[in-house]
Order: sequence, then C-alpha cells, then structure tokens
Amino acid sequence: MTAPLSSRTSPAHTSAPRRRLPRLLLPGGLRVRLVAAFGLVAVAAALSTGALTFREARTGILQQSQDTVIRLLRDRIDTLAPDLAFPPGQGDLDGFATSVATADPSQQWRVLVTYHGLSATSIPQDPFAELTPALRTEATTHTATVFQRVTADGGRSCLVVGMPVMFASSDDERTATGLTVFVVVPQDSELAYVQALVTAGERATVPALALAVLLALLAARGVLRPVRELRHATRRIAEGRLDTRLAVHGSDELAELSHSFNETAAALEESIAELRRMEAKARRFAADVSHELRTPLAAMSVVTDVLDEDAVGLDPDTAIAVRLISQETANLARLVEDLMEVSRFDAGTAALHLDEIDLVESVRRTLSSRAWQDRVAVRLPDPPALRGRVDPRRLDVVVANLVGNALRHGAPPVRLTLRELRRPPASGGTEQWAVIEVLDSGPGISETVLPHIFDRFYKSDTARTRTEGSGLGLAITAENVHLHGGTIRAANHPDGGALLTVDLPLPAAKPEPETQPETEPETEPETDEESRA
Repeated sequence: MTAPLSSRTSPAHTSAPRRRLPRLLLPGGLRVRLVAAFGLVAVAAALSTGALTFREARTGILQQSQDTVIRLLRDRIDTLAPDLAFPPGQGDLDGFATSVATADPSQQWRVLVTYHGLSATSIPQDPFAELTPALRTEATTHTATVFQRVTADGGRSCLVVGMPVMFASSDDERTATGLTVFVVVPQDSELAYVQALVTAGERATVPALALAVLLALLAARGVLRPVRELRHATRRIAEGRLDTRLAVHGSDELAELSHSFNETAAALEESIAELRRMEAKARRFAADVSHELRTPLAAMSVVTDVLDEDAVGLDPDTAIAVRLISQETANLARLVEDLMEVSRFDAGTAALHLDEIDLVESVRRTLSSRAWQDRVAVRLPDPPALRGRVDPRRLDVVVANLVGNALRHGAPPVRLTLRELRRPPASGGTEQWAVIEVLDSGPGISETVLPHIFDRFYKSDTARTRTEGSGLGLAITAENVHLHGGTIRAANHPDGGALLTVDLPLPAAKPEPETQPETEPETEPETDEESRA
C-alpha cells in the first residue's frame, strides 16, 4: 500500500499596484547629488538583491521542510498501514495515530487520523484547530497529498499535511480506504533560519551603503575635478585673463569639453585682441585728428571773430554767410574740444584737480557766465551750507552740459536743484553727497532712448523736440561724474519733462597743516581719485 505524493500550493498573493514615487528634490551641489544618487542606487540594489535572496532562501527552506515531512509521513504510513485491521476500530485509530507521530525525531508532530465518522489524535483532546475545512475536504475527496501553511492564534507558523491511505493492487490501481492522516508540524526552526537571513541582510545593508558612499565620493571627485577646473578657468576668462587654458586628459566627454573650451578661449583672445587694436587705432585717429584741427580752427576762429565785427557793414547776404561761417566754426571748435576730452578719457589721462569750493557759488557762476540766470529757475541751499572737494572745471562742465541740454532739447521752464544728501557711510565711502537735478518741461525721453542717452554720438529725433549737438555732451558729463566716483541717471518726471540727476560724493576736507614752507609743493590727492575713477 503506497501513498503517492503530489502537492497543491496555496493561492498566490496578489501584488498591490505600484505607486508613483514623488520626485526627490536633492539640495546642494553636484557632489551632493552624485553621492545621493550612488547611495540610492546602492540601497535599491541592496534591497532588491536582499529581497530576491530572502525569497529564494525562504522558499528553499520551507520547501525542504515540507518535502522532509511528507517523505517521513509517507514512509511511516507505508510501514504501519499493512498491519492495520480494516475496518479499524477506535482503539486501532488511536494506536495508529500515536505510531505515526513517532516518525518525527523531534517529537513535535501532532497527528489526526480519520476514518469515516471516527477520528483519533496523537495527543488526547487535541482540537486540531489548524486544520481548515477546505484542507479536510481536499484530503478526503482526493487521492493526492495536500498541504497548507497556516498561522495559529499565537502567531506560530505551522505546516498542515493531509495524506489519504490507499490500497495498491497488482495492476497498479489504487483504491481509497477512507483512512486519512493529518499532520501538524511547527516550523519554528525554519522561521528562525529565515529571521537569521533577514538579520544578515540588514547587517549587510549598512556596509553596502557605506561602500556606495565611498565610491560616490571617489566618482564625484573624478568627475568634479575637471568641472572645478573649468569653473576656475571661466572665472579667469571673465577677469580678463584670456590666455587661460585647460589641460586635456583622456578622450572622454569632459576632455572634449576642455578641448572645446581651449578653442573658444583662443578664438575669444584673438577677437578681443583684434578689437583692442581697432579701438586703439580709432582712439589714436580721433586724438590725432582733433589735435591737428585745433591749430587751423584757432586761426579760423580769430578770422571769424574779425568778420563778425565787420559784418554790420557788409551787404545782407554776405553778412548772413559770414555769421553762418562764424557759428559753424564755433560749433566745429566745440566738437574738436569734446573729441579731445573724450580722447583723454579713453587714454586714461583725465585727471582730477580737487579743491574745496562752495558748490552753490560754483553753480551760480556757471549759469551767470553763460547768461542763463533768467532762463533757469534754481533752488539752492544758502551758502556756505554745501561745500566739498571737487574739480571746479569738471563740475562746471557737468552743470553746463546738463542745463544746456535741457535748454536746447527740452522746453521752458528749466529747473535746477542742488541739495545735500547724507547716507550711512559704507566701507571706505563717504556719508555726504551733493545731488544735482535738472528738470525741463518738454515731452520727456522715449523709453527706447533712455538706455542710450549717455552713449557717445547717440541722437534720436524722437527723443527731444530738436536734435542739435554732436551727441558727446551727456557722454562727457557722465565721464566727469564717474571720474568723481558719482552716478548719473536719466528718467521722465511723473509730471512731465526729462529729469537728469547727478550724485557726487563729497570727501571731507583735509585739515591744513599748522606751518607749511612756501617752497613745499601743494599735496595733490588727485592721483588717488584718478586711480579710483
């Protein structure tokens, strides 16, 4: 009599739908992101490898335990069944159940034997709660061995095996005897093995993560070194060191990037050098032309002055021509002087000759020397409320250009305001400022013209009502303001008109020494101011 072995597995667990993980925002630089990426890859690899290993090991352990139990049970039944009387009585079933339980060397088997309406257990009064109705039905209605892993109320995992006892005939036909044997085997040792695997996996995760972080740091160091060199080289290029080049190592993408940077830097250096040569030639040309024009223009100005005096006695057409020549000669002389001034700014030879003056008196002198007192409304502080060390000649140019620009291109009335402004002193700065504001009543400045109003030779027909001048006046004004360390800006006043504002820092006057020899040259602080400008 044999009991053929077959298995029926329990239903597989359905996997839960995978959720989309939120995007991780990793702060920090590239090094942090590389280390985090390597760490995540290492953790994912360790977890996935550990999960697969745990699954295979758990399945192997449980499968081996299951096969061992079924083999022992089958051998025991094959040994005891031929001596069992049929139909068996209650005493026969009790003895058979006890004999089957002894097949386990560890004496942990619990056996239930059923025969039609009779049943016997290896442990008296054992309720055999682990045996489910489904397993009982499967074992009694089929000729195959069935098993099921269940969890008892105490949380212990058990293997329940049901094996029907069959009669074997000579022609290999098997007939059910109606006798069924159920065995409950605790799997504490198997679960201990599985838990040991989990503990080993958890312990291996930390070294794997540490190794991944170390590899990430090494990889980040190798990747970031050329990136860091490229950043430093780019910064040197921005500082004007156009001869900067990168060392090219290897033939990977970073090496190709370094090679491209070197080619770009070389092309940029060549282009900048060519632009500088062209700019130097243009500046030299303007300076030379302006210088060469000064002598003949001086002679022409003298002649035109004489002709102006005699124009009264000339006929009307000749007088008009003489006055036109005189006016254009004066305009050309001013243009040459402006070009000479621009050339000095470009060459870096423009110097400040500072002197402590009364700014109110200087503004009034500028207006009176050009007969603008009646055309310009002024709002000035009471003298000598505002004094400072400035270059008187350059301050005169600034005020004259601002007011003249407003009179030529704006509309009356023109208002000039001079006031004092005190700011918290910055590091190495000054706390006293002179603010000069010139406001006309014209249509204002177009928004497209405002960014270019201080550019050289820039003129726009839509910027003002008229377009007289060379386009150098405001550019020279801005250069003089910057030479003082100040700022100049243009805007449209909310009530209409163009508003030009100049902020000039006023360094404190230096105390005079108590005694000073007459032969000692006066101290000139202009060098420091010029260098700062």
